[in-house]
Amino acid sequence: MTADVNATREASRLWNFKLLGHNELQGFGGMGEGMSIQLAKDGRRILWLAHESAPKNFTGVDVTDPRKPKVVVQTDLPASHMRSNSLEVVGDIMAVAYQVKQPGLQPAGFELFDISVPENPKSIVFVDASGPKSRGVHQLWFCDGRYIHMAAGAPDFRPRVQADDQFYRIFDVQNPTKPTEVGRWWLPGTSEDDDVPSITRHPKKSADLGFRAHNTNVYPQRPDRAYLGYLDGGMIILDISDMSRPKMVSRWDNSPPFDGFTHTVLPLFERELFIVTDEAIREDGSDLPKLTWVVDGRDETNPTPLSTLPAPPTDAYGRTDRRIGAHNIHENVPLPTSWKSDQIIIGTYFGAGLRAYDISNPYQPKECGFFLPPAPPMSRIGAISLNDVFVDERGIVYTVDRFAGGLYTLEMEF
Repeated sequence: MTADVNATREASRLWNFKLLGHNELQGFGGMGEGMSIQLAKDGRRILWLAHESAPKNFTGVDVTDPRKPKVVVQTDLPASHMRSNSLEVVGDIMAVAYQVKQPGLQPAGFELFDISVPENPKSIVFVDASGPKSRGVHQLWFCDGRYIHMAAGAPDFRPRVQADDQFYRIFDVQNPTKPTEVGRWWLPGTSEDDDVPSITRHPKKSADLGFRAHNTNVYPQRPDRAYLGYLDGGMIILDISDMSRPKMVSRWDNSPPFDGFTHTVLPLFERELFIVTDEAIREDGSDLPKLTWVVDGRDETNPTPLSTLPAPPTDAYGRTDRRIGAHNIHENVPLPTSWKSDQIIIGTYFGAGLRAYDISNPYQPKECGFFLPPAPPMSRIGAISLNDVFVDERGIVYTVDRFAGGLYTLEMEF
């Protein structure tokens, strides 16, 4: 379903972005945090999207012409209690994460697909991560064609607190028909099998959201490091030079006094900086501010905050009863289809739309663009809620709505 892009453009608030196209994805929203581009053998450019909630699993969109995004395939989840929040594509193989609503439900884990014919994805293998205390895989990172790094539960993992159920796992998929786990790590004190004291929970006034892995990023500039957003655990750097025995290098946690849920850690290697997002998760906006941090990484054993990106004004959009804080950012994914920048940060802020920031001076970041489309007609919350963003190597920006807005394609004008 291709929306009337002219009508959307006229009703949008834009600064330094140009809206190119809009597709409502056949009326099925619920878009997650999985966005990855395949360069198909026939020359098409396919954008693959994960769905944050049932009934759909993933959608493939032909964005060869970003002005005319066209759905080429859309698949269903096996069960209504599942979500495929995350996916990644390398060549003609796609990895998809599956999480379930409650521990113990099935199927939960991850699946590899052959997408050499985009209209006909074929399952290669499903890897089970279900268990009595497991909700499966929330996020995965698959960029080098061999290792999948993920935030996942496991059949044999016994968290001391159920909210700590997902940890860092590494799978070797060099033989995609037989993925093999090669390593795992969790924050000491979160497992029943640990011989150390339990970790100190956040104060009751700040929700106990779980000390568990969220994003698990690994880059070719430092293949011996994993950069984890660990929710209530903050930002964690791991030494994975021996993948069978990851070791913590450092941990930076801003909560308390802030409100937890560290989501994404983006290292900017040449500038020795980290960009760290804390996700806004309360639908009534009561956890504001949720910020994106600029962190000094010159000494990786002692990350030190320098500044935050300017927070969107909480009352600028006529309502404060929605998520309007930070979520995810374009992560400089180390694939040939990804744009990369250490000067501009582009992120999604739910009801505050898509925002762009110039961090050339890391002590004084400045906003340099935004895109705020109108409330989607079919949205159950009556507002926009932009959930994720990806920028391809052409500089085309793709962003998706968490509920019903679908996919928007844009150009940067800064």
